[in-house]
Formats: sequence, structure tokens, C-alpha cells
Amino acid sequence: MPKFITIGYGDRAGYDRTAAVVRDAAHAHDARLQADGVLMGIAGAPVQVRNADAARVETKNGPFLSSPLPVAGFAVIEAADLDEAIALVSQTPCAVAHGVVEIWPLKLP
Repeated sequence: MPKFITIGYGDRAGYDRTAAVVRDAAHAHDARLQADGVLMGIAGAPVQVRNADAARVETKNGPFLSSPLPVAGFAVIEAADLDEAIALVSQTPCAVAHGVVEIWPLKLP
């Protein structure tokens, strides 16, 4: 079955202005996804890694990409196709609480 990487973006302000019943349903949805085997987690502090010409590893704290909303979390999901992946993530906290979820098809060798 195809795999997809999801990236959830959202901030506290959007979360707080979402009705508690909607947030609770979204968290219950995430719990069901996790119970079904979805690998999901909250985003920690990123570290950039560079090793130009394989000569010297350099690291820098912080994200390389920027977004109006902070990255909130990641998941690896399996779905029959993109439409099913959209259906799976459309009820997650970032999607319902004024954030956004990106879905990236994972192309495996």
C-alpha cells in the first residue's frame, strides 16, 4: 500500500479559537489513526545538517524552511491513494484548527 508523509502546521491561536468539541474529535481521530498503526509525532526542535563535498559536517539549530505557521507534527500513513490520504488527515487537529496539513507521497525504491 502506498505511504505518505504528512506535515501538520498550526499555532496555538488557531487551536484556541477552534471549538473544544471539534478539537476533542480531532484528537480522538488521531488516537484512532495511531491505534491503527500510523507513526505520528509532535515536531521537536530541528537541526540543519550540511556536508558539502563530504568534506566537513556542519550543523545549525533551527529550520531551513519557513512558514507563516510553525510545524506542529509529522506522520507516516498508508493509504490506497491520495484521496484516501486526504480523507485520513482532513480530521486531524492541524486540519480542523485553522492550520494546514501537507501530504507528500513517499516514493520507495
